[in-house]
Amino acid sequence: MPQITILPSETAYDCPDDDSVLRAALRAGLGFPYECNVGACGSCRFELLSGEVVHRREAAPAWTERDRKRNRYLGCQAQPLGECRVRVSLSDHYKSRHQPKRLKAEMFEASEVTHDIREFRFRLSEPAPFLPGQYALFYLPEVTGARAYSMCNVSQSGAEWHFLIKLVPQGLGSRHFFETLQPGAVVDADGPYGMAYLREGRPRDILCLAGGSGLSPMVSIARAASRAETLSGSSIHFVYGGRAARDICGEPMLRDLPGFGERIHYHPCVSRPDDEGGGAWEGRSGLIHEATREIFGERLPDFEIYFAGPPAMAKAMQAMLWEMRVPPDQVHFDQFY
Repeated sequence: MPQITILPSETAYDCPDDDSVLRAALRAGLGFPYECNVGACGSCRFELLSGEVVHRREAAPAWTERDRKRNRYLGCQAQPLGECRVRVSLSDHYKSRHQPKRLKAEMFEASEVTHDIREFRFRLSEPAPFLPGQYALFYLPEVTGARAYSMCNVSQSGAEWHFLIKLVPQGLGSRHFFETLQPGAVVDADGPYGMAYLREGRPRDILCLAGGSGLSPMVSIARAASRAETLSGSSIHFVYGGRAARDICGEPMLRDLPGFGERIHYHPCVSRPDDEGGGAWEGRSGLIHEATREIFGERLPDFEIYFAGPPAMAKAMQAMLWEMRVPPDQVHFDQFY
């Protein structure tokens, strides 16, 4: 089993032959920087000082030609071929409260939420607790590389993981879920991961912002926040954005929570209310970052803010929150670009 030594700390850990430099470090309890875990964000970039690695995803968006020339690799994609020495700055911020596990997951139920979102429920081969807002990696038959999906449930035991997944027409991962996966099917899973989890020790009002399949982690956060004793005095506002009326969802899940309509509030908006075939819409219209600014305005810096959604939404949301002077420490999201 290859050993990885991290400089400048001289910290060493073992990396199984079939694991990545990043994920083996997290399993060892180390704070190796990361976010997306699929080669898209570049947060786990490290410098290879000695040894040899193979890059699982040669065309990873965040792995540039400049990185190659400077002997830099992505921790989530790099698999060591022997003993290696690498340079990266560890941080306690990235240490996992629940160290990730590789396990088997049996899909036992799937139900429709909208025309292109379904909830998939899995039983795990062993308990794997997670924090609300975290995600897991799936390794699917005939799909190259891992696919990341966020849990929507809350589980103290970690016996089950539930996911709200949106069908992406050109997405091999989501198509496998929708077109191939049947109850009783067993797939390889790995988790939990992610830094955009609920901060129960921060008793501010909470703002959950979701678009598309970003619904899943925001529902998990809202469910946990509604029951957390430390947040009993906090209001929870949930803004969901869709393209048209038929895309709007999530409210029934929130209605099941204690305090809906009193301390829990749902704000839907659509970006194209006149979209042909999208259904009639008489509510708020506009992009989700515009709706969020319109609803909350100067109050935004008073919230603990969590968001998830398509890349364009995430970038626009970051820019808007920065413009509104929301302290960065109060904004939580994982980069999936």
